Amino acid sequence: MATATTEREALAHARYVRGSVSKVRRVLDQIRGVSYREALIMLEFMPYRSTGPITKVLRSAVANAEHNMGMDPSTLVISQASADMGPSMKRFRPRAQGRAYAIKKPTCHISIGVAPKAA
Repeated sequence: MATATTEREALAHARYVRGSVSKVRRVLDQIRGVSYREALIMLEFMPYRSTGPITKVLRSAVANAEHNMGMDPSTLVISQASADMGPSMKRFRPRAQGRAYAIKKPTCHISIGVAPKAA
């Protein structure tokens, strides 16, 4: 999937993160378009398990912007945040009468882009 990005946008990706896409997207929808500091505060107090990997990717995107592009972290806004489906791990649990019960453990790919605040 090709994404249209501006040249002044820093990206970070996390691939094969354990967790369903829908649970990650409900957090990403809340922080999209918010400043970096506000997003960190929001993620710290949200009661969801997916905030851990999302915080890690957000910090990585800001580090990329700061070190590779020379941007100031205090002016950065989350310009894009998306989660795509990854491969499901297939596991089996024993059930009654010798049967096997398939369990699918979903994974997802998280992408976050940060850009300076538009004047």
